[in-house]
Amino acid sequence: MDGSSLPPNPVDLHTHSVHSDGTLTPAALVDEAARRGLRVLGLTDHDTLDGLAEAEAEAERLGLDLVPGMELSTGGQDGKPEIHLLGYFVDREEAALRAGLAGFAQARLERMERMVGRLAEAGVAIDPERVRRIAGPGTVGRPHLARALIEGGYVADVGEAFDRFLAAGRPGFVPRPKVEPEAGIGLIRAAGGVPVLAHPFGAGDVAATVERLVPAGLLGMEVWYGEYDDRARDELRAIADRWGLIPTGGSDFHGPGFKAGRELGGAAVPLASVERLRVAAARA
Repeated sequence: MDGSSLPPNPVDLHTHSVHSDGTLTPAALVDEAARRGLRVLGLTDHDTLDGLAEAEAEAERLGLDLVPGMELSTGGQDGKPEIHLLGYFVDREEAALRAGLAGFAQARLERMERMVGRLAEAGVAIDPERVRRIAGPGTVGRPHLARALIEGGYVADVGEAFDRFLAAGRPGFVPRPKVEPEAGIGLIRAAGGVPVLAHPFGAGDVAATVERLVPAGLLGMEVWYGEYDDRARDELRAIADRWGLIPTGGSDFHGPGFKAGRELGGAAVPLASVERLRVAAARA
């Protein structure tokens, strides 16, 4: 997809850099967004805010509006689906948030080491240090372990790595430490941020999830998500409107050619969503 095929006034509020499981540096991500004609870009790396300063500096140089964010992974225990939360406009110096993110990052590292151990028991030898090098400055995650499996010749691509080894029920899978979504929302709200439910269908029953999380302080929900079709987006918009949630969206871009439907700027998010997020952050 090139810039000419994007919707007018394009906005993408869900992207990742090398500081989590993306393949572009924050500056390169901003450069690519500008090249494609985006006006507003949200950087939402997993469990870290470390890439934001670099992204903001490049965005200022290019005249692009950078929306600071992050993504937290919660739920996912006892066979239940994970619930991912985006947090926009948090106070990056807030002590509880910084401590919480450090805990999330450490839990990710420990989980990866346990997964490497599980793979070894299944006869799949992966050097954990190699996984950390692949992750580079980012918080380590299963996509980095998947890339190590590709390098080792065990699988052909990331999809096969998850299907054969890393998804729930597979030989290398280890469940993430228990973090309830209410706790994630509380962490974001305490830091003055705006919590948004990411890719809602991944959470299972969307209506029940929203009903559970609105009393905990949920303020928004992704409607224009990269992989969703118009019918799915209409369904989500109706739920968001019913609960007074800010409808947001984005591609969930991890890098060029990462996955169908996840190209940068591929979701037609309206500028009005950005303004509503700013208003909510100001009130917080």
